[in-house]
Amino acid sequence: MMNAFSFRPRFATVPSCRRLLTLGLAAASCVGSAFAPVGVAPLRSAAADDWNRFLGPGGGSVSQESVEIVDRWGDSENLLWKKKLPGLGVSSPIIVDGKVFVTSYSGYGTGGEDESMDNLKRHLTCLDAQTGEERWGKTIDAVLPEDPFSPPGVTSHGYASHTPVSDGEFVFVFLGKTGVIAYDFEGNEKWRQSVGTGSGRARWGSAASPILYQSDQMNLLIVTAAEESESLVAFDTKTGKQVWKSEAASLSGTWSTPNLVKLDDRTDLVLTVPGEIWGMNPETGKLRWYSRGSGDGTTSSSPLVVDDVVYAIGGRGGETIAVRAGGKGDVNESHVVWEAGISGRFSTPIAYQGHLYVYTDGRISAYDLQTGERVGQSRLPSSDSDRRSGSGASPQRGRFGNIDYSTPVIADGKLIVPTNKGQFHVITATPELDVIATNQLTDDTGFASSPAVSEGRLYLRSGGTVYCVGKQ
Repeated sequence: MMNAFSFRPRFATVPSCRRLLTLGLAAASCVGSAFAPVGVAPLRSAAADDWNRFLGPGGGSVSQESVEIVDRWGDSENLLWKKKLPGLGVSSPIIVDGKVFVTSYSGYGTGGEDESMDNLKRHLTCLDAQTGEERWGKTIDAVLPEDPFSPPGVTSHGYASHTPVSDGEFVFVFLGKTGVIAYDFEGNEKWRQSVGTGSGRARWGSAASPILYQSDQMNLLIVTAAEESESLVAFDTKTGKQVWKSEAASLSGTWSTPNLVKLDDRTDLVLTVPGEIWGMNPETGKLRWYSRGSGDGTTSSSPLVVDDVVYAIGGRGGETIAVRAGGKGDVNESHVVWEAGISGRFSTPIAYQGHLYVYTDGRISAYDLQTGERVGQSRLPSSDSDRRSGSGASPQRGRFGNIDYSTPVIADGKLIVPTNKGQFHVITATPELDVIATNQLTDDTGFASSPAVSEGRLYLRSGGTVYCVGKQ
């Protein structure tokens, strides 16, 4: 029902050098006056074939390249190269200026004997996108204590879950309690900042990826530190200086990566939290509007943006809400476009040619983007071992469980759907959802990372290896 939501957001916004300011519904009705319209500038040196953030440009997981993608690959077919990483992880690779950047962790929680948290390390590795050769690597000592490697949370993703982001000059990595670090493309550390060392009640670790906001006035790195400090934090990309920090207890249970909506007169920072969707000013961190969201107690998938509409999908048993951005205060009556009983789990929905594609538990579904009506559905092929293990099996040694966490990607008009078991389904990106091919890569560390696409190549990351797939 249009009036049914359980609570209103409460914020504390801390711009640099300003006193703590508590914001509630009253603030939501007045933040518009503090907003100066700006446009979002393009990334300084990002090219059309760069995949510079989690789920690619715009966070939509759709490649804009008009380059053919191979339909079939495997351990000995159309595999251009593979490179073992110094550790494990589920963060996705990014590709910028011919370089692959990817994070991993080692020393603890990797399935070794007698592991100690004291030995936990993080790694940032830079590879040549064409050859897979390592250009440089960095090892970072962990800030301790971390959340323990114990089920059900941390064992599902480990300690390298946040995908890096790049503005074409620096690469930025978020490492949970170890903080945020900026490197140049030669591997030199430029700055480092903490976003807190706290833990959520469940101690499941953190996983949201950082994003960039750029305008004529400022260039910001925005970090969701829901687990570390129940806050969103923005840093100047050049200096690392904190520009604003917005604290909200309602961020607890949020593992979702935020997104940006470009409107005629402004840009909204949008985020899904348990029970709600928030629209914020990316330059101040102040709340502009909010609506009801999925009824789940946690959020994992990211908000999808198509033009000025935000789509937020629920988890298992949740629902999906489409809401138009650009409002003020409570927009439940004025801006909700549609809502439907579309449930997902961890992957983010994808919009393509008027349809919304949702993957969960071995099933891909297509919905009308304008109405939320289902127009197609397909159960994907699975191996005998998949059926025997089930999605809730305990994590194996060196593997992050058997649940599918990754988001599919659309490239060359085809949906590419990874499974944790190393199967990659290639499907027509139409409501018919015809299976073109099912490919297999053999890797006992599993595939929980979302694919990246650049120059007609797929970059697929298992727990411990990066694979480059393309026409041989």
